[in-house]
Amino acid sequence: MPFTAYILDVLTNSVYPARITINNGVFEEIVPIVSDDNLSVDVEGLLIPGFIDSHIHIESSMLTPAQFAKIAVRHGTTSVVCDPHEIANVCGIEGIEFMIENARQVPFNFYFSAPSCVPATTFETAGATLNSDDIEFLLKKDEVVALGEMMNFPGVLNGDEEVLRKLKLARDYNLPIDGHAPLLSGKELDKYLEQYIITDHECSNFKEAIEKKQKGMKIMVRDGSSAKNMEALFDFSERVNYWKSQDSFGIIPTEVLERRIHSPIFDFIVSDDKNPRDLIRGYLNESVKKACELGVDVIKAIEMVTINPAAHYNLDAGAIVTGAKADFVIIDNIVDFNILKTYISGECVFDGENVLFDCGEVEFENTINASKKQPEDFDIYYDGDQCKVNLIKCYNGELLTKKKTADLKCVDGKVQPDIYHDVLKIAVVERYGGNNIANGFIQGFGLKKGAIASSISHDSHNIIVIGYNSEMMANAVNTVIDNKGGIAVVSEDFSDSLALPIAGLMSNKDAFDVAKKLRVLQKMASALGCKLDAPFMTMAFMSLLVLPSLKMSDKGLFDGDNFEFIDVIVD
Repeated sequence: MPFTAYILDVLTNSVYPARITINNGVFEEIVPIVSDDNLSVDVEGLLIPGFIDSHIHIESSMLTPAQFAKIAVRHGTTSVVCDPHEIANVCGIEGIEFMIENARQVPFNFYFSAPSCVPATTFETAGATLNSDDIEFLLKKDEVVALGEMMNFPGVLNGDEEVLRKLKLARDYNLPIDGHAPLLSGKELDKYLEQYIITDHECSNFKEAIEKKQKGMKIMVRDGSSAKNMEALFDFSERVNYWKSQDSFGIIPTEVLERRIHSPIFDFIVSDDKNPRDLIRGYLNESVKKACELGVDVIKAIEMVTINPAAHYNLDAGAIVTGAKADFVIIDNIVDFNILKTYISGECVFDGENVLFDCGEVEFENTINASKKQPEDFDIYYDGDQCKVNLIKCYNGELLTKKKTADLKCVDGKVQPDIYHDVLKIAVVERYGGNNIANGFIQGFGLKKGAIASSISHDSHNIIVIGYNSEMMANAVNTVIDNKGGIAVVSEDFSDSLALPIAGLMSNKDAFDVAKKLRVLQKMASALGCKLDAPFMTMAFMSLLVLPSLKMSDKGLFDGDNFEFIDVIVD
């Protein structure tokens, strides 16, 4: 039955009343209504297209795709382009097919990219390898709409044969290629772009993003749980200075300049990684509001999570137009952005209070194949009273780290952490049967005692642990092993954990239950002295070797600037 409502037309940047007919889940007819002062419409509120997150790793939510959908629709998101890179590193094609099958259980639009870098590097132990034949198998699937982020930019620059074949396959199948090139610039960036790698979500400053944009890339502005780049990329003064530097400045009319200043310049707003605590508070709806607070025009911000990703990934959604999938959200207004209802394929999936679908539990084979650890496994030895060490310096809200050094004392041949200068121990424990352990030091977490551990550690998801005490580190790792994966906080005074038995990455529980437990663990970490907003997600990226500058793998301390291992102890 047709109904009338005010709609946001992202193609014309306008709001107007229309008569809308939906048939078989598609907008069959949309007829504008000539407005007058006495116009009455059937729907209270404003219809806008359902939001699309064009780059997310569902596994970072610690939820199955079905459970993720239940929380996403509460906040107006109806589609995601997800890269199942995390589970692929754990168990390959089997893990990806689990994600696709689980996604089919709910009325939500899950589109997938084929993970291009499994493993991301050869400098860590992963649970699986996806070669170019595997990538071609995935690219043939209807659910796959892109080649996932090409993290191995050194492989691209050095002409690695297997990397180039994966990129060629994506071009042969006429699918876009997502990029991952933090701080890449100049001639190296040019060479990277020669392979038609078109997007990047790793820009951490305006200058970097502008160079990539000017060279033809589509820029994803990341507003995740651990990495938040929106303030830097939407910085109003940077935007004004950019437009002032253009040759047209001083010639174009004032009203045109005003529109340009409030243009976001960049293309998409994405989350990349979103933890359940943040998800229950909001999703892309909150990101759009934040963009507006940073001086971005509201309709342009909405376009970044609707028509822009739909056009780029060739999705039949993203706009309220005839022939498009009837995915839409009813909001109260474009200032407060309260979600009143969410519709997918013309069916209401969230009525303002309740999600109108459910999902059951799933089983998954245990992927944690590591033996129990002893405290001495986490000791670093040196014959002397003092030594200089290389250490990882991490920062709140950032994925990039810096390489620092510290002078540490040695007691009974063991190098000691320095609690007064926030130098803690970090280790990565291989979980796939080989039982490698690499130990090092990190600064920035602030723990005064105890330890935290997790089987979420990008990209190979070995067990990562940070602590002041070797005994506590062993206890935390062993808790994760007992739980078949998850997060653990231990100390002499208290301990608790969140089990993530699905590939050591996800829970069967819903977002509210997982968020509640995560909240408890974060409070415990805070009680141990940690000052980070998202300690477990930040810790998870301390093993992501493809991000500068210094990270830790199960094989050792890794210099991401020079792509080589370095010694923990400096000669």
